[in-house]
Amino acid sequence: MSSATRPADRLRHRLGAGAIAAWLALLAGAPSPAYAAPLQSRHAGAASGTTRDEILARRSCRAIAARVDAVPGIGPVLLRSYDSRRGKGAPDLPPLHSAAFSYDNALAVIALLACGRLSQAGRIGAALRLAAVHDTRLRDAYRAGAVEGGKPLPNGWWDGERKRWVDAAHDYAGAYQDGTSCGNVAWVGLALLALHDATGETRWRDAAVQLARWVVAHASDTRGAGGFDGGIESWMLAPRKATWKSTEHNIDLAALFGWLARIVAPGGNWEQQARYARRFVAAQWDGTSGHFWMGTTADGVTPLRSPSALDVQLWAQLLPDAPKAWRRALAWVEHANAVAGGFDFTDVRDGLWTEGTAQAALVYRWLGHRTEADRLLASVAQQASPGGFLYATPDARITAAYSHYYHQPHLAATAWAVLAALDRNPYLPAGSAGDHCASGHPTIPP
Repeated sequence: MSSATRPADRLRHRLGAGAIAAWLALLAGAPSPAYAAPLQSRHAGAASGTTRDEILARRSCRAIAARVDAVPGIGPVLLRSYDSRRGKGAPDLPPLHSAAFSYDNALAVIALLACGRLSQAGRIGAALRLAAVHDTRLRDAYRAGAVEGGKPLPNGWWDGERKRWVDAAHDYAGAYQDGTSCGNVAWVGLALLALHDATGETRWRDAAVQLARWVVAHASDTRGAGGFDGGIESWMLAPRKATWKSTEHNIDLAALFGWLARIVAPGGNWEQQARYARRFVAAQWDGTSGHFWMGTTADGVTPLRSPSALDVQLWAQLLPDAPKAWRRALAWVEHANAVAGGFDFTDVRDGLWTEGTAQAALVYRWLGHRTEADRLLASVAQQASPGGFLYATPDARITAAYSHYYHQPHLAATAWAVLAALDRNPYLPAGSAGDHCASGHPTIPP
């Protein structure tokens, strides 16, 4: 199905960590890796005592923090996920004009904590906590800006032609934004746990527990390899259970449940839930080809063998105690997803996906391949927009899974660049055994 027939808010969204409702529900000779081409030195700027990675992290952190500080006061806030193609200001497309995707904001929290911006991270975290605690279920997107009252508002926009306000939850037939994707739930939980790790305050942990319990209650599945299904789809104003399963969702949930188990959080047998999610992930590993299937079709059993999703291959490497055999997936993406300067979301290979290239840089560092990681980060650093966020892609349009990314500055791409530059695994507490960060303290000056 072409992008012209997709709902407008799906032009963007990273169909990996959440809300892959459409792409899973609809189912039924590569060159040498281009990312390995020589790029600028990692130590550009070293004469002043600052590495390129530190510059990238500092600038990206400042851009995210500035968006928080632009909202008056010290109260909860959610950040708009996209800027316009011009590099500044809101997107022209109405459904994205004020859309604050939960996944993007969760990443922003973890990135801000990584670079010592606790106050700004706390403001976004407070908004996500309100959604986790007071909404009936965590939505995939809310309205950007200050959050007043008990919970964030659903996204909405003014329809100039019809002279009326459009509420995504009630008036927008393509409202992926009002769905609840288990991957997004997991990422918000991880952000709240990162705040708990940074502050010791149990309110963050308890909100993460509430999200985890929702997943167990509403998405546990016994079909096939078990695991957890997609969550709640919200199409044609009729929310319904998503019966497909996503490998990437289950990777995220394994990380969330595993973190809760390590801190002995109340409210559930988190070690058992982590094993349940990981068992599904392991079942999606295809040893013959050396990569993961993207998930299952709507029957919850049949593997979804196409396309090749980059994030699935990468994020599995960040799980604690990930089997070494899974590292073969790097060779797979170097064959299937590589483009000039980095990686594409899928094996269509029609352009650079900035977010995924940053993810790859972090994974390469995590596995000790620093030269490859440095080259990728040099490419990522070139994607900065006039407004500070990194472009989702330098190309006019690239293919995602049954959708597209466009040349628009993107919060998630910017946050992943911070994590990669600071070598911060978002699946683990800062400074924990296995995390490469030396401590929970800021790695660079704000």
